[in-house]
Amino acid sequence: MGVSGSGKTTIAKLLSKKTGLPFFDGDDFHPSDNTEKMKAGHPLTDEDRQQWLHTINALAGEQSKLKGAIIACSALKKKYRIILSQDILKPTWIFLQGTYDLIHKRMEKRDHFMPVQLLRYQFEDLEIPTAAVTVDIKNEPDKIVEMIVQYLNDRKQL
Repeated sequence: MGVSGSGKTTIAKLLSKKTGLPFFDGDDFHPSDNTEKMKAGHPLTDEDRQQWLHTINALAGEQSKLKGAIIACSALKKKYRIILSQDILKPTWIFLQGTYDLIHKRMEKRDHFMPVQLLRYQFEDLEIPTAAVTVDIKNEPDKIVEMIVQYLNDRKQL
């Protein structure tokens, strides 16, 4: 989890490859209205996100009955994480934390439906989780994945 541009997709794909757990990108589950709204430079509201959050929760529920999954999702607010965790046994939250300036620079270099000007809204909405593994995104992606895998191994979740 984390703001747009924090590396969620990159890290989740690498983590999926390392663990063998399937990867799902939360961005793929946005209703088209949400994607179009963001493309137009408008931030999503809590109401806009409701269907999206419930869809991802349903996916997480299905995957939790199998061997689990890695789902990249912003999950910016505590109330979003509550919806996403509903009926999921022991979800593990990984928070990719970085500064506004670092993430802004990264976003300027990528092609994505989320425009750079919406980053400030993501930081405004972000409620830093207290029940998460927090990883500094200044580290290289392979190092971040190594740190996450070590944490999961220590907790015997892998």
